[in-house]
Amino acid sequence: MSAGAGELRRDTEVIGLVGFAHLFSHFLQLILAPLFPLLKDEFGVGYAALGLMVSVMYTVSGISQTMAGFIVDRYGARRVLLFGMATFSLALLLTGLATSYWMLVAIAVLAGIGNSVFHPADFAILNAKVNPKRLGYAFSTHGIGGNFGWLAAPVFSIGISTAYGWRAAVISAGVLGLLITAVIASRAVLADAQSDAAGQRSKAQRAGASGLKDDVRGLLSAPVLKCFAFFTFHSMALIGLQTFSVSVTTALYGAPLVTASAALTGFLFGGIVGMVAGGFVAARSTRHNLVAAAGMLTGAALTLLLASGALPLWFLTGNMTLIGFFIFSTQPSRDILVRGATPPGATGKVYGFVYSGLDLGASLSPLLFGWMLDQHLPQWVFGSAAVFMLFAVATVVTLRPRGAAIAEPGPGAVPEEAPS
Repeated sequence: MSAGAGELRRDTEVIGLVGFAHLFSHFLQLILAPLFPLLKDEFGVGYAALGLMVSVMYTVSGISQTMAGFIVDRYGARRVLLFGMATFSLALLLTGLATSYWMLVAIAVLAGIGNSVFHPADFAILNAKVNPKRLGYAFSTHGIGGNFGWLAAPVFSIGISTAYGWRAAVISAGVLGLLITAVIASRAVLADAQSDAAGQRSKAQRAGASGLKDDVRGLLSAPVLKCFAFFTFHSMALIGLQTFSVSVTTALYGAPLVTASAALTGFLFGGIVGMVAGGFVAARSTRHNLVAAAGMLTGAALTLLLASGALPLWFLTGNMTLIGFFIFSTQPSRDILVRGATPPGATGKVYGFVYSGLDLGASLSPLLFGWMLDQHLPQWVFGSAAVFMLFAVATVVTLRPRGAAIAEPGPGAVPEEAPS
């Protein structure tokens, strides 16, 4: 086998394993949500209390992500990823054994810790082990895996709970997670991830990194803060479209529940196709900031059209599918921009910090959108989502593109720090 073919095979396996780990994380995130009516009756609590449990998980995850990034850079991405997978799986197992609501809240803290490791660990592995010319495809596969995890979770949890009860569904998910963790741990292609991290730390030290002060300075640099802001606004827009779209379309358009649900499904599938297309564009482009800005700007325009309430019912699904396509097509370019903003040896901590913006947005916007619906202003939900997309455009368009971001030699190459 030639060296080029061997590298391609290794890159493909790394991308597949990391993408599957990301699928697994999103799968576990949505296992409980379809079971809320059963949990409500089991523990005698309302939906607000169950929502609090979810908020606890994402708050802990958001706070822990940056810390997880520091640990990734110090001890290696592979072992941190495996720790997170095992911890998240254990949390699901314990959920199936819980006897009170407050046990669920405590377990949500454990789940948040497990969930926090995936983005810093995943991107540290991909940036260290995949040839830079294939990173567009790698980031695209990573995002697609997450969406398929979201799609698979309700089918799994509802199917098993219908036959055997909600506890069986949750425990089965936890056991499945531990088995997947064991499989990924056994793959030799990830076994040297620790040495990759050590090599990057050595390069960072030679480049002049000197401890926590430089780490904090790097996280507070203009490019990294712009990336953080982009992720936050991106997340706030997604919450409006993904979490509240069914409620909004039924209220704004008088759409039947089936039609509103079909529109949401179209949004998710459009997102998967968009990430595939975005991967090809990112692999061939050097102006990743303009690619990301164009996708979000188009998505904002289509969302404003949706907010007008003037669309015919038959076009709701088509419009939502297009919105999903354009918004999610930005993700591969977005992740390459983060790579370009990352100082040497700081991949884990930067991705951890930037991706905590997703959790921040997911914590803030539900309160706003819920208030709008309570005030009978459904059009404001989609209108606000469009405004958040425009804010995201403003943050990303000013990021200086790095043409070398995906053209550097060798899969272990460490990018130079992008200028502010």
